[in-house]
Amino acid sequence: MRIVVVDDDPIVSLSIKTILETEEDITVLAIGKNGKEAISLYRKHKPDLLLMDIRMETMTGLEAAKEIRKEFQMANILFLTTFSDDDYIIQALHIGAKGYILKQDFESIVPAIKAVEMGQNVFGGEVCKKLPTMFDKKSGFDYEKANISKKEFEIIELVAKGLNNKEISEAVFLSEGTIRNYLSSIMEKLKVRDRTQLAIFYLTNKEK
Repeated sequence: MRIVVVDDDPIVSLSIKTILETEEDITVLAIGKNGKEAISLYRKHKPDLLLMDIRMETMTGLEAAKEIRKEFQMANILFLTTFSDDDYIIQALHIGAKGYILKQDFESIVPAIKAVEMGQNVFGGEVCKKLPTMFDKKSGFDYEKANISKKEFEIIELVAKGLNNKEISEAVFLSEGTIRNYLSSIMEKLKVRDRTQLAIFYLTNKEK
């Protein structure tokens, strides 16, 4: 897996590079120190994963991620930071980041990267604890008005629970191809880009 690391602390960057390159299947292509360099390095290397801090001078990781995702919609971005602020987490999710883990959980970096490589979204233990309460203040959304059928809503709920297409197909007794078609239709109706944004949309608009 080809990775670019961006962090404003060179000691942290080099430490992460050292940790990652103990893995035979991971190569660190480059290291950057702010959001602008993240964009430049992503354009140059087009890595499999961008591992990036959030708070950095010149341009933050969140600002850089927005720009990168506009230009490269399939970009895999994993945030690694010391800050577990609700606002940062929500912004990262809406941008479409593949995950958000804390630097304190150093031992989770490699497993998180492996999980992203397998197509999963990854959130550290501290972040996972916060997720349920972060969406409690939102009101319900009129899915019927958005032309979302009962079957489509059922699929949305299963996506929000973290099920993959195979698991959803088994749960609702439909083929994986049919599930993919349903998801494409759902995302178009709700104007979301991917599964992560769909899950966040559901959680954000869930009736309490």
